[in-house]
Amino acid sequence: MTFDKRMTAADFVGQLKDGMTIGIAGWGPRRKPMALVREILRSPLKDLTIVAYGGPDVGLLCAAGKVRKLIFGFVSLDAIPLEPWFRKARESGAIDVLELDEGMLQWGLKAAAMRLPFLPTRVGLGTDIMTHGGFKTVKSPYADGEELLAMPALRLDAALIHVSRADRFGNIQALGPDTYYDEWFARAADKAYVSAEEVVERMDESYPDPADAKTSIFERCFVTGVIPARFGAHPTSMPPAYGWDMGYFKSYAAAAGEEGGWDRLNADIAAGEEAYLERVGGEKIASLPLPIF
Repeated sequence: MTFDKRMTAADFVGQLKDGMTIGIAGWGPRRKPMALVREILRSPLKDLTIVAYGGPDVGLLCAAGKVRKLIFGFVSLDAIPLEPWFRKARESGAIDVLELDEGMLQWGLKAAAMRLPFLPTRVGLGTDIMTHGGFKTVKSPYADGEELLAMPALRLDAALIHVSRADRFGNIQALGPDTYYDEWFARAADKAYVSAEEVVERMDESYPDPADAKTSIFERCFVTGVIPARFGAHPTSMPPAYGWDMGYFKSYAAAAGEEGGWDRLNADIAAGEEAYLERVGGEKIASLPLPIF
């Protein structure tokens, strides 16, 4: 028996359904699984609930009318503080939103990963999160009797994650210094789809250095599918391979204020992944400098 989890982008999007709750890993304009997001944009999927520390993934899905509800800690391009397409959707009331503290979102993913209904936290108490989020509190059963916010589990139907390398079994390597909470997206989901800059036959034969083990941030048992996607994070950064495409972000942001701006952006995406990558620079993406924070 073989456990070959490799699939095409078309295979991946064919397993999704309208109305799903989809978690998108990455952090703002960093390590976003943009090739998978673009495949969703090319599909008829709709009415999605998106859970993310958002960047252009969220902005594009909002612009395309794919999002019914957004659960988020922030939506930013870092150097462009507020993601412009998300801003348009929120200001127009086109999406339902649940805005969380960054730690609360992580806590909700952890509760889902541990198959718990909620996790207690002090975060959010005494803030408008309690007013607008519909959260409830629990009382500690111990002598302290402290009242705590009960952060509900954020169970995901699917998680999308972009990594540096993967093999056909679903073993992964997430290189770079800032993987943040990607592992919790994988563990909180019924199915996790991993796009990778490089897909190899077998990780332990191709990369035998024991130091590589620490870059396997979640176990292969959580991985449903592995999709080859070189430059699959563009226009976000994918350290150490390439940085973000700030020229693209500037034109992307400007398009949000231009008549027909979305149609122009979407035309590049709709043409297919190969045509999109060629349009935005092809192999030159590899030379994009890494941002310094």
